[in-house]
Amino acid sequence: MLRVSNLCKSFGTVKAVDNVSFEIEKGETLAIIGPSGGGKSTILRLLNGLEIPDSGDIIFPYNENKTGTFGLVFQEYNLFPQYTVLGNLTLAPKLLKKNYSQAEEILAKVGLSDKKNNYPSQLSGGQKQRTAIARALMLKPDILCFDEPTSALDPKLTEEIVNIINQMKGEQTIIIVTHDMDVMRGTADKTAVMDNGKLRWV
Repeated sequence: MLRVSNLCKSFGTVKAVDNVSFEIEKGETLAIIGPSGGGKSTILRLLNGLEIPDSGDIIFPYNENKTGTFGLVFQEYNLFPQYTVLGNLTLAPKLLKKNYSQAEEILAKVGLSDKKNNYPSQLSGGQKQRTAIARALMLKPDILCFDEPTSALDPKLTEEIVNIINQMKGEQTIIIVTHDMDVMRGTADKTAVMDNGKLRWV
């Protein structure tokens, strides 16, 4: 599904991503763990086009067009406060002139049908995270990326998010960056450690 080959990214003299290579098959969940500043979030930013790699390749060799799309669930949710939950989901598809009729179905999947007319300020942390997940799913990404999805949540809400991620397993290809070993153990098909820009399998 996805092959990352010899990916490199430096910021000044700091090698944030240092010759990283990995593969992930369709429907798999990959967890990348490691200390802060080790390069985990930079990997996600490179995959999602928010940073440009210095060198290396991001390839979809199992797709006949060798193209693919990514969705990113941000650590800080990044919801638009002036829009309702439903408005947050439909904004990007409307701007891109794409279908957004699936919004209600996706909200039901993440258990937020009753919150569709609420604003982000009226939601709990767990509900904000579920809204962010639903929004990322609206554009039907080939690979859904999570940047520390449970860092601001208590254990009960963390369990909710883990359950939602597991509901998508097999259908959705997922990459999770996390400090939380329980999240890693509860979701990952395979795990890698990222430290000082280097990635190694565990």
